[in-house]
Amino acid sequence: MNQQLAGYAPTPIAARMENHGHSMLKVAMATGQDLYARSGSMVAYEGFISYEPNPPAVRQIARDWITGEGAPLMKCTGDGLLYLADYGADVVVINLQNDAISVNGTNLLALDAHLQWGVERVKGLAKFAGQGLFNVGIAGTGWVALTSRGTPIVVDCGRGEDETYVDPDALVAWSPQLKVKGKRSFKAGSLIGRGSGEAYQMAFSGQGIVVVQPSEDSTDRLRARG
Repeated sequence: MNQQLAGYAPTPIAARMENHGHSMLKVAMATGQDLYARSGSMVAYEGFISYEPNPPAVRQIARDWITGEGAPLMKCTGDGLLYLADYGADVVVINLQNDAISVNGTNLLALDAHLQWGVERVKGLAKFAGQGLFNVGIAGTGWVALTSRGTPIVVDCGRGEDETYVDPDALVAWSPQLKVKGKRSFKAGSLIGRGSGEAYQMAFSGQGIVVVQPSEDSTDRLRARG
């Protein structure tokens, strides 16, 4: 049986964060290299790793982002290997090199604790869709892991002068230097998307990228799991 399952065994450590398959994240933990991860996302670990739900730093930064019971992130410390997942969603690993990215709050899986980050409401959307959208701005040098409901597409907005339009429920992440505004469909009741915000889109312009998932899942996945 061991030979039959050998193809699923963990691979040698190659980086701080890396994929194990499409829907699992492997993090090499070490003393002094703390991690913030989505609450309830731990599926397995090796070694000596401790978890602090709703840490003070998260409560202070993400007070407007808290939904349900508790904060959406936990602090992970220790030495060993940590495996994270989110209900089978695809995992996308990004290594920031003195760079920045804005992430839809529902798509953030993990980030290095030393990175600079903050939470803010995306301006210009609430008046169109009747609801807010929180993004997490992350900057510095370090690792970030995102989730996507299926294999995402990365759209380069700098290839032309036209704006790029995205259904808010399908949006994963974008370059923070892009200009963002809400757009309502010209024809009332037109069925453009398949999600709850069918007549609303977010328009991006400028130089940068937009990451879009092939799903319009507006389910609140930030609720703390007991």
